[in-house]
Amino acid sequence: MNAASQGAKRLYYDSAALEFTATVTDIRLDSRAGADQLWQVALDRTAFYPEGGGQPWDTGTLVAVAPSGTKLEVPVERVEEDEHDEVWHFVRKPLVAGTEVTGTVDAARRSDHEQQHSGQHLLSAMFLREIGAKTVSFHLGAESSTIDLALREGSERITDDDLRRVEEAANRVALEGRPMISHWVEQGLAEAMLERGDLRKLPEREGPFRIVQMQGIEFNACGGTHVANTSAIGSTLLRKIEKVRQGWRVEFVCGLRAVRTARKDFALLGEAAQTLSVGANDVPARVAAVVAEAKAQSKREKDLLGDLVRAETGWLDSTVVSGALIEAYYQKRDIAFAMAVARGLQARGRGSVIGFQNPTEGGVVYAKSPGSKGDAGTLMRGIIAGRDVKGGGSTDVAQLLCDPGSQAFYRGSVAAAVKHAEGIAVAPATTLLQ
Repeated sequence: MNAASQGAKRLYYDSAALEFTATVTDIRLDSRAGADQLWQVALDRTAFYPEGGGQPWDTGTLVAVAPSGTKLEVPVERVEEDEHDEVWHFVRKPLVAGTEVTGTVDAARRSDHEQQHSGQHLLSAMFLREIGAKTVSFHLGAESSTIDLALREGSERITDDDLRRVEEAANRVALEGRPMISHWVEQGLAEAMLERGDLRKLPEREGPFRIVQMQGIEFNACGGTHVANTSAIGSTLLRKIEKVRQGWRVEFVCGLRAVRTARKDFALLGEAAQTLSVGANDVPARVAAVVAEAKAQSKREKDLLGDLVRAETGWLDSTVVSGALIEAYYQKRDIAFAMAVARGLQARGRGSVIGFQNPTEGGVVYAKSPGSKGDAGTLMRGIIAGRDVKGGGSTDVAQLLCDPGSQAFYRGSVAAAVKHAEGIAVAPATTLLQ
């Protein structure tokens, strides 16, 4: 067993210091990295937190000094813990075992993670105290964090009033500046604390356990990093809530993230108000009016389009001789319009090949006449087989999408294939340019 397998001393358990000295105990090439080569370095002691418990890893630097005085500064990009409790620091330059190094943890990243993680502890305690909701899981993301909650029996959802009550309770406790103290307890004492209700759960491993205490609020078995007292969490802002498989997911931000998020939200609100030419407080009402106007306009356009489709199908049906395949082509239209015309003609007992073209795409819709033999989808797939064209369909209706310049070619190919399959002689066809 080499020295690395004994595991590094975790300095962050007992100290908030972000700079430390250590000795390289082992190094290995990260086989998962491929062309993007990374080395994994183990130290005899470290202040770098490895990913775990929903909290991301620390970043920072390792600095080695050669006998000549030359400094080698190596950024630490990721930190992970393996199944033997060894902490591996991922770097792009190898360091020789036995080398003395000075490690420095990125202070801003660590502080942010401490605020979010301690904020999660506080929120979990307040959700439990205020509405009886238990935390199932926690995730600390780059922009925001989430906790998943299981509601108490008989509760179906978390209301807006619930969220406001929990948010205000969390912020009040933060302002009280309650100490957050960590200490180690043996498994027997931890189990007794669990039985008394002082602990919500125990980790799935053997003790001793590290207990993080928020004075007067809760005890929590946790190996993560935390602020010294609740005032350092700063403000807590609940962003949104959604139903997920295992309960309800609440998104939140704490500390400087809450400040930055609130500032960003205020700036977006200001931009919206300026665009709508109203005051910030009037944005919701103006947006509701704009949405209502858009829905009304959409309905008017849908009604007009329906009138146009009925006019087109009536004219085509009366113009093209009975029994002939109707061929039509529309400019400045889309597949929805072509499909509506083809379906309308099909309802009148007519088969058709409808092409369309607009600045961004072209396409063809084939709707066979009721009672005719063949399969529209099979025919269409046969035409586009081996070509860089999307398409397909059902027995009665099929379609393809292509670039605008290819529309005429595919429309002719589909029409020729349909006439051949249906045994239709060359008959009068209609080409429309609209």
